[in-house]
Amino acid sequence: MIKKLLRSVREFKLVSVLTPLFMIGEVVMEVIIPLLMTQLVDNGIEGNGGAGDMNVILLMGGALAVCCLISLFMGFAGAKTGAKASMGFARNLRKDMYYRIQDFSFANIDKFSTASLVTRLTTDVTRVQDAYQMILRIAVRAPIMLIFSLIMSFIINVELSLVFVAVIPVLAVGLFVIMKFVHPVFERVFKRYDTLNNVVKENVSGMRVVKAFVREDYEIGKFHEISGDIYKDFSFAEKVLAFNAPLMQLCAYGGMIAISWLGANLIVFDGTLTTGQLMALITYAMQILMNLMMLSMIFVMVTMSRASAERICEVLDEESDIKSPAGAPASEVANGAIEFRNVKFEYKKGSGKYALSDINISIRSGETIGIIGGTGSSKSTLVQLIPRLYDVSEGSVIVGGKDVREYDIETLRDAVAMVLQKNTLFSGTIKDNLMWGKLDATDEEMTEACKLAQADGFIREFPEGYDTYIEQDGNNVSGGQKQRLCIARALMKHPKILILDDSTSAVDTATDAKIRQAFREKIPDTTKLIIAQRISSVMDADRIIVLDGGKVVDFGTHDELMQSSAIYREVYESQQKGSESVDEAAAAIGERGDE
Repeated sequence: MIKKLLRSVREFKLVSVLTPLFMIGEVVMEVIIPLLMTQLVDNGIEGNGGAGDMNVILLMGGALAVCCLISLFMGFAGAKTGAKASMGFARNLRKDMYYRIQDFSFANIDKFSTASLVTRLTTDVTRVQDAYQMILRIAVRAPIMLIFSLIMSFIINVELSLVFVAVIPVLAVGLFVIMKFVHPVFERVFKRYDTLNNVVKENVSGMRVVKAFVREDYEIGKFHEISGDIYKDFSFAEKVLAFNAPLMQLCAYGGMIAISWLGANLIVFDGTLTTGQLMALITYAMQILMNLMMLSMIFVMVTMSRASAERICEVLDEESDIKSPAGAPASEVANGAIEFRNVKFEYKKGSGKYALSDINISIRSGETIGIIGGTGSSKSTLVQLIPRLYDVSEGSVIVGGKDVREYDIETLRDAVAMVLQKNTLFSGTIKDNLMWGKLDATDEEMTEACKLAQADGFIREFPEGYDTYIEQDGNNVSGGQKQRLCIARALMKHPKILILDDSTSAVDTATDAKIRQAFREKIPDTTKLIIAQRISSVMDADRIIVLDGGKVVDFGTHDELMQSSAIYREVYESQQKGSESVDEAAAAIGERGDE
């Protein structure tokens, strides 16, 4: 895990190396200062028979000043390079995760919720960043200071230094017990953060629905519950971590009292210890105990960040199950012909639960194919196999005379334009969204695509026209307008294959008919697959696929299916009755108006 994370250091290796070197320099100065103080007291203040020696005082005082300045510079430089290294590391880590997510297939995305990925890219990376900076600075400074101070203490007086040997094991055992209880809690908390972010995301994005159904209290209750769970977990963790401070104080003050008492005895009764040496020992004792406290802080931070690091590595370790074959040529797709050969598909490999099975279909280039079926009949799944958003479990999908798994993925997807069931527009102008289809598109190309999608009319009614700003997720346009903009964006690609996944459901039947007519007249060579709930949207297609239970039960023209397909005929007749009822109601309203 650590090796994987350190790959994100890259161009910040130099500052990452310099930071601990500056910390070592600071430690050396801080270890030397008590020795100079010993000389200042014993040979300067108490030297010359107790009369003092001004030359020694000036010399040692000057040396102390120089060491303090060097220590100050080293500390400042270490803080600066440490901050740069940690921020750069976090930047690269976010970039590596974000790039990895861009390579995910739909199957990979299904493993992680949107809220979870957002938490990993933000909160988790921030925690790892803080831990990295602390490791570069404190985790280097504290143990080196501890070792050097212990060495100097033993050089001054072995007996007094044995106090530290007794204190350190007590502290180590206490920290181990604390960490053992705390780590599982932090693992649980970060998973709850995913849930919290998901609740907030759903509430904010669905605020109109919440208000329409007057469900504010219910949403507040959901938020309160998950927020309360996080509070309880953190409270428990903090209560356990609270033992760290008194444990440190017990060891620190106990050690100081022991050294002061034993040292005073050695000075007064034995004469084997000088006042300067006792001062130095007390300083080293403070250094040792303070750095033990710093080490305990590092353990706490590492424990908290360990759970975050594991979650980050889950994303970095996730390999896309859909990749371009090695050495695949970037040759264009020849045409829009599509063939499904003995296709089976299951979302979870090895489950034996096939969403699609025994699919054998041949579609000619330029054909318009309608696809209908009940909810859960896997209509969307079928078309998502064409641009390799998912890979077949068995069989093969042939596009332009070639298995889709033999194409370079970008080449294949450039030839297939897909308007997904959930229409998504991005923050920016209408032009910005249309240019997703073609980055170097001209105004004329955008206008032509919008005319085909029956979007040009309402766009020009906006005061800003094509420069109208689209809010997040297209909240300032209607559902039908959003669908038509998404269709126009897909047409900008000039695709060999155009897939509309129930993409005109919010469009009135008259506009729907105009869109289909424009497709027939303007892009006759493009293969068009139209998933629809309304039979009126597909009845004029060249052929219509009827799906039921993940299988193709019928395939033919409207007239052929009316004769041979009981499912198609039943759906058609039920929709016709519904439309007749609407027409009768409209007529009745008109008659009342005339009266």
